[in-house]
Amino acid sequence: MPRKKEIEEKLNVVNAETGDIIRIVRNNEQHEGVLMPHHEFSDDDIITIKLKTGYNIGIAVDKKTEIILIQKQHTTEKPIKKIPFDQKKPTISIIGTGGTIACYVDYRTGAVHPASSEELAFSVPEIFNLCNVKSQVAYQMLSENIEVSHWQTLAERITQELNSGAAGVVIPHGTDTLGYTAAALSFLLKNLSGPVVLVGAQRSSDRPSSDAAQNLIAAASVAATSDIGEVVVVMHGEISDTFSTIHRGTKVRKFHTSRRDAFQTINDIPLGKVENNTITLRAPYRKKTKGPVTTDILMEEDAAILYFYPGMKPEDIPKKKGIVLAGTGLGHVSTKLLSRIRTLIKDGTAIVMTSQCLFGRTNMRVYSSGRDLIKAGVLCGEDMLPETAYVKLMWVLAHAKTKKEVESLMMTNIAGEIAERTKNNTFIRPYY
Repeated sequence: MPRKKEIEEKLNVVNAETGDIIRIVRNNEQHEGVLMPHHEFSDDDIITIKLKTGYNIGIAVDKKTEIILIQKQHTTEKPIKKIPFDQKKPTISIIGTGGTIACYVDYRTGAVHPASSEELAFSVPEIFNLCNVKSQVAYQMLSENIEVSHWQTLAERITQELNSGAAGVVIPHGTDTLGYTAAALSFLLKNLSGPVVLVGAQRSSDRPSSDAAQNLIAAASVAATSDIGEVVVVMHGEISDTFSTIHRGTKVRKFHTSRRDAFQTINDIPLGKVENNTITLRAPYRKKTKGPVTTDILMEEDAAILYFYPGMKPEDIPKKKGIVLAGTGLGHVSTKLLSRIRTLIKDGTAIVMTSQCLFGRTNMRVYSSGRDLIKAGVLCGEDMLPETAYVKLMWVLAHAKTKKEVESLMMTNIAGEIAERTKNNTFIRPYY
C-alpha cells in the first residue's frame, strides 16, 4: 500500500527523495540512513532506510516523528561509450524488450533499473571480440505484460534489421513468457537470412551467480557466426557455466522458476550447444537464406488455452474462435464437456487438443473418450506444446478461410513445431 499522505508531506517539506540520507527522530531515538523506495507490501506508516551497516530497517512514523535531510544523493553522469566497429567482423542487432537480463539493482537505494541494449552489450565486452553490435529498444517491460501487438512490432523490427544487412538478431527477453514469443516469431517471420536468437537470464546481471553474461555471449556467437535460419532460444545448458543450449523456438519451455538451466527442448533434441565459444549443431535445422526476410503478422486474438481439471464444468469453456485444450494423458477431458465442445465446434470454434504431460504425443484414438472428441471435431495437437499450439492457432485462424484449411494448417509442420517422431533430449540434466 502507498505511504500515508502525511508522511509524503513530511518528506516533501525537507525535500527528501529516494537515495538521500535522512535522520528520523522518534521517541528519543534517532536513526540515520539512505531513504529506500516504499514497498507496496509495507504498511502505510512505515519509512524504510538503509543503515551504514547495509541492513534495512522500517520505522513507524507518526505526527511527532521528525525527519531531517542530511545529504542529497550524489548523481554522476555516465561517460558516453562508443560502440567499437571492425569492418572485418559480422554485425548483429540487439533489440531490447526488457526482462531480468536487462535489469540491474542499485544496492544503495534498492531500486531496480532497466539497462539499455548498449549498456547490456558493454556489460559483456567479450561480445565485441565476436562481432559488431547495433542496438535498439523495442519496448522495456515485464514479459508477462507482452501481448500479440508486441510480437508483431518485434517481428517488423527484426525484418528491418536483417534486410539492412545484420548477420543475425539477438532479443534479450524476460524468461517467463520467452517461450511464447519464440513460438510467435517462428510463425510471423519468413525466409530468415540469419538467426533470430532469444536470450534471457534467471538472475540479474549484477549478481555474482548471474547467467546473463554467458547466455548473452553464446547468443551473440550464434547470431553472428552460425548459418541457422530459424528462431531459437539460447540459455544455460546446466546449472554450472559449462555450456549453453540452442533450442528451437517452437519446442522450448521454461521448467523451473529459478534454476539457471530452466529451459529444455520438449519432444525433440536441441539444435545444438555453445561451449567455449564453439558452436556444435547436431539436429536438422533450417539454414539461412539470401533473403529478403518477410513478415506475416496477421493473428486472430480471440483464442485461449484451457487447462482441463477434474470438476471442470461445460460453462467453464468460453465461446472463442479458437481454443487449445491441455487435456490429460493422451488428450482427454471429462465426458461431461463433450456436449459443450460439440456445440462450440458446430458454431465455428476451432478446438485443438494438447497434453498436460508435455512429453509425448496426443493420441485420441486409443480410448473411447478420445475417439468421441475426434468425432466431435477436436483436432489432434500431435506433440506440440500447449503454448506453441495456442500461438500457431492464432496465426492459422488469421489465414485460413475454411474449417478444412484450419485443420490442414494445424496439422502441417510450419516451423518445426511438430516432430516426425518423438526424440529424447540428450542434453537434459536430471533435477535433484
